[in-house]
Amino acid sequence: MAKQKCIVFIDGSNFYFKLKDLGLHQLLDFDFTGFSKMLISENELVSSTYYVGKIRTDGTDKTKKLFNDQQKLLGHLKKHNYKYSLGYLLKSDNVFHEKGVDVNIAVGMLVAAYENLCDRIILVSSDTDLIPAVNKAREKGKIVEYVGFSHRPSVAMVARCNESHLLKKEDLLPFIKPQVKESAK
Repeated sequence: MAKQKCIVFIDGSNFYFKLKDLGLHQLLDFDFTGFSKMLISENELVSSTYYVGKIRTDGTDKTKKLFNDQQKLLGHLKKHNYKYSLGYLLKSDNVFHEKGVDVNIAVGMLVAAYENLCDRIILVSSDTDLIPAVNKAREKGKIVEYVGFSHRPSVAMVARCNESHLLKKEDLLPFIKPQVKESAK
């Protein structure tokens, strides 16, 4: 059987919080290259994109730290040949909300489908707002694989995608560098 051309889309915030639930959210230690290889199996990787809201600093120490951490993450993603697409963060009632990220993922999926860039779209997101894009990609003959987390799967995504892969903590451990503990002096 011929290798399928695959594109990986990761919903960054969704991914981070699912990893955080498992105690594995050190993204600067995450092996995105190995993760993509696991996702595509024996197939061909066309591209991988990480989608996240862009942090802007408002001068406070908290936003400066968040901004600097995000810049480190974007550099880390580049080392793993990941593209990234930035939505934005809107602050209301002192809480940040991501805006534009789902739309960017949906547009990426539709471009991949309509421009025939791949055979398989691997979607690492449990966001049901993406179901219309999933449906359109499937209508264009693309295989859409939902990659979720066994501790919090999206039943709707399982139902709408051609295939599903639910990750357990032990599936993710090989992609996390062990934390080096400083020896007691």
